[in-house]
Amino acid sequence: MESIKEIYKIGYGPSSSHTMGPRNAAQKFVKEHLEADSFRVTLYGSLAATGKGHLTNKAIEDVCALYHKPVTIVWEPQIFLPQHPNGIKFEALDSNGKSVKEWTTFSIGGGDLSDTGKREPKTKRYSQSSMARILQWCRNNGSTFWEYVVQHEEKDIFDFLAEVWKVMKDAVERGLETEGVIQGGLKLPRKAASYHVKAQGYQGTLQRRTHVFAYALAVAEENASGGLVVTAPTCGSCGVLPAVLYLNQKHYDFSNERIIRALATAGLIGNIIKTNASISGAEVGCQGEIGSACAMASAAAVQLFGGSVAQIEYAASMGIEHFLGLTCDPVGGLVQIPCIERNAFAAGRAIDANMFALLSDGHHLISFDTVVEAMKRTGHDLPRLYKETAEGGLAVLM
Repeated sequence: MESIKEIYKIGYGPSSSHTMGPRNAAQKFVKEHLEADSFRVTLYGSLAATGKGHLTNKAIEDVCALYHKPVTIVWEPQIFLPQHPNGIKFEALDSNGKSVKEWTTFSIGGGDLSDTGKREPKTKRYSQSSMARILQWCRNNGSTFWEYVVQHEEKDIFDFLAEVWKVMKDAVERGLETEGVIQGGLKLPRKAASYHVKAQGYQGTLQRRTHVFAYALAVAEENASGGLVVTAPTCGSCGVLPAVLYLNQKHYDFSNERIIRALATAGLIGNIIKTNASISGAEVGCQGEIGSACAMASAAAVQLFGGSVAQIEYAASMGIEHFLGLTCDPVGGLVQIPCIERNAFAAGRAIDANMFALLSDGHHLISFDTVVEAMKRTGHDLPRLYKETAEGGLAVLM
């Protein structure tokens, strides 16, 4: 497995696969071909189907504008290249409009690119890639998951995670202060600020529940508005983990050090899913995004409250298991409905998984690895119209 730094990417929303990935690809291609007079970019499959709502074209156009280069966007929503649903072809054009250089790549989720459409680790940092083997390592060494991460990452991993946590907190706090309508045409009002105010009128469990909803909405609304967020593991699901961590720090006074260790564990969970299944909504549906985020947040919460590695594994398993089959059906191709509310509900479910796992001894029949494999198979069995094309489900009924 690669570094957990590849799970947590800091960037602007609303989509890691449809905004961050294409922006990164454009930066690479344009910088390598500054001699071109102009560029042509063809978007295929899911990128074309929901690209306008995800600001794919704007991300590419902004990069070209930095270098004062005109660009033409070609949309091909009905053409799905065999390697991956998120295909993108760049062409460098001469003064006569003739293509002199081209590059086809794929935005495979989490802001990552692959010329083959397959996930190929950039740097292999972990010898184990299954939960079963990592659990065994932890038991053999008397360690927990965050210590396993420290053993395999570079020395600056805590500094990196500290910056991740700062950006996450900033997104929560910006989102709680911002009101108004989210851009995009659905005229969807922000809810985080009002939920946060209403939470002050409650006490105990109800207040904590309302707060976690507000925190998740805050980050998801920031993402939908193109704000600065952290993929956890994607932009579309970026509100879940920050909400759970922010809630626990605010209500239970956990230190930044303990939060950062929890981020390490959450990153490991996301890494296992990313390696053995997928975090791409265009590939396996929303279960790969929201389900993975819930698993990460569930594991992080159990660690914060002193759970064993078995209990952490159990919580992560529940976090993704109960989102199996969740479709990616964004209304209008925007990361708004049902995406924003799903962040809030997944954060609530992570709190439930935390409690359920801590009440148990950690033993259960269906392992985390089995659930991840089930998610992968379920995603491949889902019809294409339920995988970030806005051609099925809620997207066509609104």
